Amino acid sequence: MFRKFAAKFPCTPRIVAGHVDNWPQMEKIIHANGEVDSVAMSPDGKFIACGLNDTTIQVWDIETGEALYAPLQGHTRAVSSVAFSPDGYRIVSGSWDKTARVWNAKTGEALGSPLRGHTEWVASVAISPDGKRIVSGSDDKTIRVWNIDTCEAFGAPLQGHTYTVRCVAISPDGKRIVSGSNDNTIRVWDMETGETLGAPLQGHTGTVQCVAISPDRKRIVSGSDDKTIRVWDMETGEVLGAPLQGHTASVRSVAILSDGNRIVSGSFDRTVRVWDAKMGVALGSLLQDHASLVCSIAISPDENRIVTGSYDKTIRVWDANTIMSKASVALQSHIGSVNSVAISPDGHSVVSGSGDNTVRVWDIETGKALVAPLKGHTGPVLSVAISSDGKSIVSGSTDMTIRMWNAATGEASGVLQGHTNFVRSVAISPDRNHIVSASNDGTIRVWHIRTSEARPPSGYSDWLQSVAISSDGNCIVSGSYDKTIQVWDMGTGQASCAPLEGHTGHVLSVAISPDVCRIVSGSGDKTIRVWDMGTGELLGAPLEGHTNSVNVVAISPDGNRIVSGSDDKTVRVWDIQTGEGVGAPFRGHTGRVRSVAISPDGKRVVSGSSDNTIRVWYLEFPDRHQPFEVPAICFSTDPIHALHSASSFLQDSETSAPSGPNEEGWVAGPEGRLLFWIPLNFYPATYAPGNTLVIANTALQLDLSHVAHGTSWHKCREQ
Repeated sequence: MFRKFAAKFPCTPRIVAGHVDNWPQMEKIIHANGEVDSVAMSPDGKFIACGLNDTTIQVWDIETGEALYAPLQGHTRAVSSVAFSPDGYRIVSGSWDKTARVWNAKTGEALGSPLRGHTEWVASVAISPDGKRIVSGSDDKTIRVWNIDTCEAFGAPLQGHTYTVRCVAISPDGKRIVSGSNDNTIRVWDMETGETLGAPLQGHTGTVQCVAISPDRKRIVSGSDDKTIRVWDMETGEVLGAPLQGHTASVRSVAILSDGNRIVSGSFDRTVRVWDAKMGVALGSLLQDHASLVCSIAISPDENRIVTGSYDKTIRVWDANTIMSKASVALQSHIGSVNSVAISPDGHSVVSGSGDNTVRVWDIETGKALVAPLKGHTGPVLSVAISSDGKSIVSGSTDMTIRMWNAATGEASGVLQGHTNFVRSVAISPDRNHIVSASNDGTIRVWHIRTSEARPPSGYSDWLQSVAISSDGNCIVSGSYDKTIQVWDMGTGQASCAPLEGHTGHVLSVAISPDVCRIVSGSGDKTIRVWDMGTGELLGAPLEGHTNSVNVVAISPDGNRIVSGSDDKTVRVWDIQTGEGVGAPFRGHTGRVRSVAISPDGKRVVSGSSDNTIRVWYLEFPDRHQPFEVPAICFSTDPIHALHSASSFLQDSETSAPSGPNEEGWVAGPEGRLLFWIPLNFYPATYAPGNTLVIANTALQLDLSHVAHGTSWHKCREQ
């Protein structure tokens, strides 16, 4: 198709590197007016309804992304739950205003009076398969059944839960109600009599936030604040298999596909996962494009689409077939967040640790994998370090272990066990005799590499986020959730001075200057601070510029510059003496920047991000990459591919040139002026100005040198 039409449109963007292996997972993004608490799909799969924190309900056309009508108004507090009737003509909503309401799905008009009776907020609503009854669960610990036509309650409230009823579901035959509660239990009820059937289902150790019933009525699936999903036998109440584990925060929504085996879950960890219940494993790659908590999911009747709603005020539509096809992924990419990067002492390779549980080694020039993925960790890898001779790699993980690897072969050379919580940070002493680790268990451990033994731990009573070793090997510096920095004597394990105080947020990263005179720290308070290593005094004012948490800091080999990475998706460079920013921020990552490293020659920066990519940037542009037109719009390593006449597109605006597409894939200029669109599956791995390399599956480079734009747009097609 491309070859057929490309010749007819010579003045459009051309791909000079990168390709698509698989169809995009995400189809579209719909922007709502407020935080999305709940989503539902119409029975014909054409419309999406969402309940918002701004007290309204919005209904969208799934194909066009257009609203059908103005937001539905009537509730006086946040809308916690929405559902479509089986015939698609009605929408039912539940709200924090203690009522449920019925709406005409075609016109948006309210039908009848609000359903009143609950004495606390309504957490969940469901509609029976025959469309005649509404079931609601509430913070008043009860479940109520209502006549959808008269809006009157049937009988007395169903009582039994001892805390908030967070979720309700109705079996496909309409005979049973299933509910989940803050009392950590699930209950099954007879729809007609209101009686409980059997004993409560117990096993979750946190609030049961969501429940779903399989189409054959044989299984119940539940999601909980304990971060797990459980499958239960509907008749016996017995749990089937081990809990499904992988989410790192509360599971807020679950749905079951028609085969009764595949489960889709959404979590406060901002991800959506698909599971094989029988095998107890996740299918395909996790969906992690939401910028905030995922509160609700829905599956289209034909099961071709998954719809998700989030506190980031968006509804996202995903291609379910692509997600669940177990599509092959080339070795040239992580399939999880890149949490840590390190550069070898010779500057030739990059080591990365990822949320996909692997450690990988890459050629810094070509981006090719030098060895097979290093596998052994059973949880996300949070930190990696390389020994001073470049022969060993050390990694720390959420599985509470530290692993040692041969850098040349990728073979495992040892496992260190002793921490009782996530290992957040690891470092190797300059003499290669010791490994230092910091953990969420509040301890720092110093391990002897040859014996794998650790001396008695030092530490805080709070989570430790980062650890660094001085270049002379005499000191350890740590950063903690308690907002302080501590300096330790490497030999004795004792604190060398009082904690360094000044940050108003968690200290997420620390680094020590090569001359051992300064400490640099990055914090959740969005600032970077520089401290005198000897006195512990703060040097100058905090470095400000990031608009979100500073996750990582690094110091250049000459000690003159600081490089920082942030949740604001940027990498920044600072002058350590003046505290001033050096140049414009590096933009290109589409997710939080988790890690940065500086090459031994001080010329390149490597960054790792939650967008699953690693980017290599020039800290100082070599002559062969100059001059760019200023400001330049270039998405390639070669400046000849830059957009010609970029200034006419920017119209002499003071706004900087776009460094990449926005979250919908558009490259836009001042006042939202659109230049071109990049398919959603491409843009997380698109080259940005300053990139020498992007390590990701099929990273994209574009030639914009012949693109017609502005008043010349009509020239894009051959005359």
